[in-house]
Amino acid sequence: MNESVSRFWNNRPMIISGPCSAETAQQVMDTAIEIAKNPQVGLFRAGIWKPRTKPGMFEGVGAPALAWLKDAKAATGIPTTIEVATAAHVELALKHEVDVLWIGARTTTNPFSVQEIASALDGIDVPVLIKNPINPDIELWVGALERIEKTGKSHLGLVHRGFTEFGNTIYRNAPMWQLPIEMKRRYPNIPLICDPSHISGNRQLLQSVAQTSIDLDFSGLMIESHITPDEAWSDAAQQITPAQLSTMLLQLIWRSAKSESEHLHESLDILRTKIDEYDNQLIELLAERMKMADQIGAFKKENNITILQSERWNQILDKILAKANQLGLSETFVRKYIEAVHLESINHQNKIMNNS
Repeated sequence: MNESVSRFWNNRPMIISGPCSAETAQQVMDTAIEIAKNPQVGLFRAGIWKPRTKPGMFEGVGAPALAWLKDAKAATGIPTTIEVATAAHVELALKHEVDVLWIGARTTTNPFSVQEIASALDGIDVPVLIKNPINPDIELWVGALERIEKTGKSHLGLVHRGFTEFGNTIYRNAPMWQLPIEMKRRYPNIPLICDPSHISGNRQLLQSVAQTSIDLDFSGLMIESHITPDEAWSDAAQQITPAQLSTMLLQLIWRSAKSESEHLHESLDILRTKIDEYDNQLIELLAERMKMADQIGAFKKENNITILQSERWNQILDKILAKANQLGLSETFVRKYIEAVHLESINHQNKIMNNS
């Protein structure tokens, strides 16, 4: 691993930027030159092969664009990274001296594809970033990481780009922050980078999503930047100019995971102790609630009454959501919470009803 890549890997924040797709030699060079003016950016990205949802969409220039990236690196000194989806991609990328590889969301979903890439990388010392799968299945993400890890890679990273979610949402891909947080808990020593471009799907949300990831102690950002984003051949709405990128990076508030102040640690410990007390109370109350559910289940069994009482459930839901609104709690959060509690109550009652 060369000095530039080593510096990128060991510094925080880790900033990656470049166009969604490499379109022309001039577009790649012009974008790289402008991005390289920002010392915070440590890696230049560009899509060479673009796995698209439907046929007929722009699927990338392919192998010829690799030479453009090599030329851009020679001109600017900034290391490069691309997405690979097959063993052939790996071979071509390494032949053209690409510094860092990443595995995309569609590829992470398929263990066969990940294993093919892992086999091609076996014994080769090149850093690899692994994006989350399209669907919110954390074990697929873990599996992809483990397959690449088994090749002996000493430099592995994770990229959170959001998940496909049914229904309308303000995001292109729902962030579902609980999933990358869990990956960070399991792998605290592996860098976790946020891709706000693919989460947002539009440049208006980029900064807020990026800031959220920083506040969650992510290691860095991968942001799509194009010399003329409105003319981009793919994902134009989510790309920004290199100048806009520099402005955004300056406006973000970079926070530290720890503080050297003893006073601040003491104050935080007091607040955390209170949180722990409330958590204990919540668990104890939930346990008492489930005991009530057991009693109701026994009553329903004795009187041959169905478990689900739709009218009663609707009344409970309406009452709790109204109360949550009065207390300033998020309806989305409270609805998910009470639905989970309700499902657990049904499970308790179901065991009693069907236990002979």
